[in-house]
Amino acid sequence: MKVKVSQLAFEGIVALAGLALGIGLMVFSSHRAGEHSISLAEALGASPFIIGLLLVSIGTDLPEIANSITSSAIGHGDINIGDSLGSILAQMTLVLGIISFFGGTLRSDKREIMIIGASEVLALFLLVSMTQKGYISRLDGLFLVSSWLIIMMTSRYVHKCYTELHECRLEEKAGLAEGLAQKTSSKSKQGFDRKKLHHLAFAILGFTGVAVGAYVVVMSVITLSTLLSIPEFLISFFVVGVGTSLPELVIDLWAVKRKHYDLIIGDIIGSCIVDATLSIGIGPIFSPITIWGSASTTTGLYTIFASIMIILMLSLRMKLDKKGGVFSLILYALSFLTILAI
Repeated sequence: MKVKVSQLAFEGIVALAGLALGIGLMVFSSHRAGEHSISLAEALGASPFIIGLLLVSIGTDLPEIANSITSSAIGHGDINIGDSLGSILAQMTLVLGIISFFGGTLRSDKREIMIIGASEVLALFLLVSMTQKGYISRLDGLFLVSSWLIIMMTSRYVHKCYTELHECRLEEKAGLAEGLAQKTSSKSKQGFDRKKLHHLAFAILGFTGVAVGAYVVVMSVITLSTLLSIPEFLISFFVVGVGTSLPELVIDLWAVKRKHYDLIIGDIIGSCIVDATLSIGIGPIFSPITIWGSASTTTGLYTIFASIMIILMLSLRMKLDKKGGVFSLILYALSFLTILAI
């Protein structure tokens, strides 16, 4: 009996360590993959619109996208839904709450917040309407991914936030590249080709790291769920969802340090749109999934409620200060009560 308990404890420790390492690998790799993908796209002459719309918006959501594909492929759809919904809630409440204590008062544009906020809430309503039936088909997945494309193409304000954030992140890199270009002008073409190969190689390594990290996270969640008799959905929603929100937190803390306060809120809401559509939908396109319908619907409805409250707060007050941050953190804490309603 003691041997069995010791073995279970060891397996639990290994699973927890794997979960932490997997999330850490995904966060680190997604940042590198996104950074080098953007640099490669610029070197290839891609337009700022394409860079902002596709690469920046998807870059910080690579962990959720990788989890969606991996968990759907092996038949654990609750990990896909739980991770993305948990990430949306964490970004809209927990991340905003933390940011408010580092960045002072963050001003927000009422019209901008209403437009991108309405897009995020609409995306969530579409998702919750699908989860009620207990499965997501290939057609549902295609619809979610298509919804992301439509929302991102029509919402100029979301695009503006992402492209401005991208430009700020690359200011120092652009200055350094310009200085190096002046020193090596006679070999510019050769250096340019080497630069493209460099960014391509590191982008591939980054995407590989995200994929490996996602697999480790999914397997760790499955193991913990079995050992602790806790549903995979709850572990994914409350633990993995927070972990995969770290890229947004890191980028927004960077923006606070550089005093680019106007970019933070748009970045967070825009990432939530990706989570509610592309991140969840891409996995079922390849492998349809069954899910815990009641849990997905309950937590999804609370995420909608929390999102509406945050959007109204930002729109009416036109700022995020410490009071707003406390309100955001309270909304996140109250999400644990949804367990009682499942």
